[in-house]
Amino acid sequence: MNTADTRGGFRDGQEAGEELREGIAVRDGIDTEDAPGSGGDRHDFRDDAPNQGEMELADRHALRRVQGLSTELTDVTEVENRALRLERVVLIGVWAGSNGTQADADNSLTELAALAETAGAQVLEGLTQRRSRPDPATYVGKGKAAELRDIVEATGADTVICDGELTPGQLRQLEETVKVKVVDRTALILDIFAQHARSSEGKAQVELAQLNYLLPRLRGWGATLSRQAGGSGSGSGGGVGLRGPGETKLETDRRRINDKMAKLRRQLGHMRTARDVKRDVRRTREVPSVAIAGYTNAGKSSLLNRLTGAGVLVENALFATLDPTVRQARTPDGRAFTLSDTVGFVRHLPHQLVEAFRSTLEEVTDADLILHVVDGSHPDPESQIRAVREVFADIEATGVPELIVVNKVDAADPDVLKALRTRHPGMVGVSARTGEGIPELVEALAEALPELAHEVRALVPYSRGDLIAKAHETGRVLREEHTPEGTELHAFVPEHLAGKLEEYVLSTA
Repeated sequence: MNTADTRGGFRDGQEAGEELREGIAVRDGIDTEDAPGSGGDRHDFRDDAPNQGEMELADRHALRRVQGLSTELTDVTEVENRALRLERVVLIGVWAGSNGTQADADNSLTELAALAETAGAQVLEGLTQRRSRPDPATYVGKGKAAELRDIVEATGADTVICDGELTPGQLRQLEETVKVKVVDRTALILDIFAQHARSSEGKAQVELAQLNYLLPRLRGWGATLSRQAGGSGSGSGGGVGLRGPGETKLETDRRRINDKMAKLRRQLGHMRTARDVKRDVRRTREVPSVAIAGYTNAGKSSLLNRLTGAGVLVENALFATLDPTVRQARTPDGRAFTLSDTVGFVRHLPHQLVEAFRSTLEEVTDADLILHVVDGSHPDPESQIRAVREVFADIEATGVPELIVVNKVDAADPDVLKALRTRHPGMVGVSARTGEGIPELVEALAEALPELAHEVRALVPYSRGDLIAKAHETGRVLREEHTPEGTELHAFVPEHLAGKLEEYVLSTA
């Protein structure tokens, strides 16, 4: 498979990886061969020059929250060097025995802790409660809420994070009980997305999801901002000083949020049109598209970098990259295809995000093949596979062919890998870090790509060498022989090229 790498080879340098030649890097169908970090062949780049992903990672780490630093300064000169104090949180989850085991509940809370740390918090304590269903009033019940309040007071926590989506009533009553800020899993994920979004489309998608989540959870500031009595009536709530337009502050806020959401939807509609145009160009050229999808932090961006030298940001954090990246690569026989890196999935992915990122997730829906990347080092990779397939069902991508790629096999338990191979016989085990298994992945990917529909056998004159070049670029050449009359070509080619070769066809199978 031909790929692009600004460093002339992969850093870890396995033999199969070095066989992958340089190709053209494209973002959403636009040639970015000369863009820094895009993987194009730029001889004026220094070998030690950071790629785009490394620069983004350095920028993200430019201001880090550091725990253990006191906010009580004895010397005012320390202000310039002071870092932000980590927000201290306590985690709480409700486990219904009918929906899984205690191990499932523990894994879910461990993942919630990783989400909290990614958002910039220090986890102090984690609790789970077993009950048939969450309490409709306080999520965990009156007694557990009082116990949670005592833990918050004892640890000095600033925030309580619930492993589930709370209703507005649950959120308000739980806050009144524990006396600190309460957020749920959805709000936490939205906060991470807001921190990591970089493109204009990504920021608009996150803002739309946040507003959609906030709308039913608006809370007023008391009666001081409400003017519910209009006119000169003397009914309840009326009187001197309270006569006004008859609209509460909450209603004004709701209207403004609805207006903002409508504006964002229009903006995203225009961006979606541009994305569709670029996607249609690739369809016209009959370039197969491969979408890299999977659980967050499974190594999708690392795999894209390994296969194409894309240089996208890689970080050991959940939802490190949100913006889709499209790169072009080639199979060993020279056939071109595109690789798309998509946003990571997670169990109980907020439906607001699925709706807001639908145009981005269409990269998966419209793909010819999905590389489903699974974290082999995770304690329960099967749960990741189920969670990702649930999202596939939400975006109507269940009909797309799927190739399961288990990443991080160098850190995986051999028994876990053996169980995965039993359940998923066609899976490929790789390590994007070391390059292990990449040759097998390249072969499996090439075999899984859809075959071009037009098979031609043609005698092409030497004056039309451009057609031969196009056949190598966009098709799959089975045989090529040079004769005195011209080049005998046997290949599978796209429809538009088959039309140009028609006058030179010897026979068509």
